[in-house]
Amino acid sequence: MTPAPLPVPQTDPRDAAAAAARFAAAATPDVRYAILDTPAGRIVGAATARGLVRLAYEDWNGGVDAILETLTERLSPRILEQPAALDPVARELEEYFAGRRTAFDLPIDWALVTPFARRILAATARIPYGAVATYGDVAAGAGSPGGSRAAGNALGSNPVPIVIPCHRVVRSGGALGGYTGGVARKELLLGIERGVPR
Repeated sequence: MTPAPLPVPQTDPRDAAAAAARFAAAATPDVRYAILDTPAGRIVGAATARGLVRLAYEDWNGGVDAILETLTERLSPRILEQPAALDPVARELEEYFAGRRTAFDLPIDWALVTPFARRILAATARIPYGAVATYGDVAAGAGSPGGSRAAGNALGSNPVPIVIPCHRVVRSGGALGGYTGGVARKELLLGIERGVPR
């Protein structure tokens, strides 16, 4: 005699939603992210236990899904939206855009950059608030005189714009040059630092 099949338990969708909410509250992801509203547009901020790992303009990098997919591929699939974890980033950005912050105090996780790019970004971080430097200046400051084109490439892949102020790097003739978020954003950031009314 064949035993009767066991009944299949019915799951209430509300139970599944509650379980997902409990998991999200208790999860310890490798990467936490939030979408931050700024005067330069919406920015996806992401951090690891080591520090801020990514700031990306939502409309410049293929949208939120593309940004998160890149973080998943390059860092970890354990990624979760946790806005409270990005509160220090949001606060310092708010102070910067209000003209009350001239330097950031956020720890940076350099996992997304090569050693050469890190040297370029370190040299870029030394450009004073409200000042500019050329690509050649930055390359020389990173120990690679004559490497202005490579410096431009490294700056174009800066994972934490604004905090590492690649907007302060201009062409040798004084032209603004490119920027990961577009020239209008570069002008906005430089204007804030020069006290230009918005």
